[in-house]
Amino acid sequence: MSEEVITAGWDAIDAAMERIYGEQEPKHYGTLISYALGGSDPLDGISVYSSDSPLPHWHFVTYGFSELYEKESDYAEESGYGFELTFRLVKEKDEEEPPAWALNLLQNMGRYVFNSGNVFRSGDYLDANGPICLESNTQLTALAFIADPEVGTIDTPNGQVQFLQMVGITKDELEAMQIWNTVGLLESGLPHIPSYMTDLNRASLLEDEAVSKAVQTGMEHDGSNTGILFVDQLSWENGKKGWLRKSPSILTIGAKQADIIGKLLRGRLLKNRKLTLSGPESRIVFEAGEQSGYSAGDDEVRIVLDEHTVTEMSNKLRPKQSEFNVSAKDGFMVRIVQTNITDQDGRVVKTIG
Repeated sequence: MSEEVITAGWDAIDAAMERIYGEQEPKHYGTLISYALGGSDPLDGISVYSSDSPLPHWHFVTYGFSELYEKESDYAEESGYGFELTFRLVKEKDEEEPPAWALNLLQNMGRYVFNSGNVFRSGDYLDANGPICLESNTQLTALAFIADPEVGTIDTPNGQVQFLQMVGITKDELEAMQIWNTVGLLESGLPHIPSYMTDLNRASLLEDEAVSKAVQTGMEHDGSNTGILFVDQLSWENGKKGWLRKSPSILTIGAKQADIIGKLLRGRLLKNRKLTLSGPESRIVFEAGEQSGYSAGDDEVRIVLDEHTVTEMSNKLRPKQSEFNVSAKDGFMVRIVQTNITDQDGRVVKTIG
């Protein structure tokens, strides 16, 4: 005789969606073999509801980032990772089934979280390094996360769960979020993306003068909300002293992110805020100070820049191969190297720098 499966967390999600959609039976896509047993899909399931308000769209909701069954973690306040993802996708004409690519995208988000341990919070963003829908010509190449305006946060027997809505964004919108903040940009663009819907056919929100002005004003007034930037190509090499001359320490950065790092230095340090670059093997912390200099430890390098040096360095951080010296105590060099963008098979499809 098998034991009855406890589904308290799952039932709480169902109840939250029922408050919105009533008796509508969602299209549900479950996982046959669990991730723990070697299956390829980390999420236990994804339900998709059909909505006509404010525009016809699909409303996806995940099951799997929170604790769906019995409580397993020791942290009572949050269920699992503390969130589930939602995604509102504008319906194409005569579309009767939610597109498979969107289901795969949500499962890919599960793989990212489960494999890296990094969790999403409202205001986060993620560069997809290509179209979020591979078979389309969409300009949406990144994702942002904001509290779902309709579902919000619920209490479950296993702890609290926030519903985070995933929003497709363009390359320049991603940059605007980095140099200002995610929520500010999305709220400014609401007239074009009601309920934060994703529309593969839309143009950049920044083509609207009012949105572009809001970003510029916000950046100048608030600075950047990005305190930590994950950098794929990042390394630090300590200089060496010789009999005749001394080689400088070298900070190496990939061309793809050089430009945004320069803008973040202005948006953070000129507002007296720290900026941390986190790479696979290096951690670089920039902070404002009266005299430029650096100290290199085993785990991180701390670089202090005065206002003049912040401006000088940010002006030279451009997406092309180059080297330049930074005026600081003991001095150091910045080296910008090429970035190769690869497809899913590892083939180089684009070179920056």
